[in-house]
Amino acid sequence: MRIERLWLTDFRNYAAADLELAPGLTVVLGRNGQGKSNLLEAVSYLATLGSFRGAPTDALIRAGADRAIIRAEGEREGRRLLIEVELARNGRHRVQLNRQRLRRNADLLGAFHCTVFAPDDLALLKEGPAVRRRYLDDALVALDPRREADQRELDRVLRQRNALLRQVGGRLDEAAALTLDVWDDKLATVGERVAGARHELVTELSPEVSLAYEHLAGRRHDLALRYERSWPAEPGLAAALAASRRDDVRRGVSTVGPHRDELAIELSGLVARACASQGEQRTLALALKLAAHRLVAAALGSPPLLLLDDVFSELDPQRCAALLAHLPAGQAMLTSADRMPTGSEPEHVYDVSDGRVTVRADSPLPHADGPISRAEGQSSQPAESLDHGAQTW
Repeated sequence: MRIERLWLTDFRNYAAADLELAPGLTVVLGRNGQGKSNLLEAVSYLATLGSFRGAPTDALIRAGADRAIIRAEGEREGRRLLIEVELARNGRHRVQLNRQRLRRNADLLGAFHCTVFAPDDLALLKEGPAVRRRYLDDALVALDPRREADQRELDRVLRQRNALLRQVGGRLDEAAALTLDVWDDKLATVGERVAGARHELVTELSPEVSLAYEHLAGRRHDLALRYERSWPAEPGLAAALAASRRDDVRRGVSTVGPHRDELAIELSGLVARACASQGEQRTLALALKLAAHRLVAAALGSPPLLLLDDVFSELDPQRCAALLAHLPAGQAMLTSADRMPTGSEPEHVYDVSDGRVTVRADSPLPHADGPISRAEGQSSQPAESLDHGAQTW
């Protein structure tokens, strides 16, 4: 999907906003704390029904408002598409696709894809394995929304198995053992499926990450990605669960499974998390995101929307220029705190100040009294709540 227009009502610090997105690059400029990232957050919410900052719903609704609305209009495979989300401070949220109720969230996940890179993505290198597992799982869902069902099932089985292990209090009777057998079978089945998909993805990602890193750093590096299971591939997870049962019962937690796996990243033969410099880690994080972006674009036949949030403040001038020179084809939005990034050739340019979006004077777009100037934050799309047919969650 390509988004052509975005409307916001009472989202974050926007009472109302209305802007067109370019088929290519849209640049959003403004000082820190004015609302630039909020625009990207709204766009990404339409793809994932979640904040890429991990923010709760209350934080997304403007102070003093009871609800927030995000609307986007565009096209996908030659067809018009309208996505609408209403976030409620009290009560259920609602979502519609072309004014129709969705049967499941996966229908929306398949309708629109985006890739986000933000300063917090440095956590991909700095923090623990859970962040890197989430990166792989998000990429798998972008490649095939049906993978979300496996991830939900894995979470459900682990919750139930861990609840049982806590309940027995270190002493497993016959009835509890039989129940644990059931959860072990389920965990072995879904766990092998999730780990296998992650392993295949890492194999596909490795050359793409190396290439993206080379483009950004300006020279080749010895870069290696490896998926490390928490159990031996042979004889498999079922055998590992049986072998760890006594320890699991004693500790009251599942000690093996995909929830304990790691995406190992090495640069020049050294563990990147511990040995890479700050600049190398930032470049690696961006290379990981760009590699997944390219895989999804190849699988879908068209690139996801690329959202780059204040990325240039985190990179040196050489890497900034390299990123712009190798920016993937397709639609992109980037934010910058102070000035137009050198070497960028945006089709649309906006200024943001205190939750107000205006067309920049030197933008190729019409401005001042032009048809899409939004100096007063007015929207041509009505701000009423969604129709009664929307899905609630």
